[in-house]
Amino acid sequence: MTTQTMPATAPVVDGDAARLLRTVLRIDSASTAVMAVVLIAASGALTSPTGMPVAMSVGFGLYQLGGAAALALIAGYPAIPRGLAWTVIAVNALSCIGCLVLAFGDLAPLTGLGVAFLIVGAVVVAVFAELEFIGLRRMVRGGT
Repeated sequence: MTTQTMPATAPVVDGDAARLLRTVLRIDSASTAVMAVVLIAASGALTSPTGMPVAMSVGFGLYQLGGAAALALIAGYPAIPRGLAWTVIAVNALSCIGCLVLAFGDLAPLTGLGVAFLIVGAVVVAVFAELEFIGLRRMVRGGT
């Protein structure tokens, strides 16, 4: 069996093949936006139970708001460019690693709950990265 390769920047014909990727991008966008709002709005209240400084919570929330907007934009493209899909996967993977570094790197005075919060965040982001990778593979293969 032979497979065709396409440049990473070339859009793929959209349709049913991109449905999984588009759906995961939309769910990732919505959940990221919700978490961003929580981190920003409750930044003061989160400090005591998590040990997360207000500046860290607000900064992370703002980062997530930007990410949520980018995910929604990409999900809305008529044809999702492979390069953007790969970028989303890479950023999610780096975000997962970042959460783990924050959790275990002694960079902030986190409580046990704060460490658990970041570990759960890392797992969620890793799951999104994996589902987006699966969606991209299906899209490139034409829906198999």
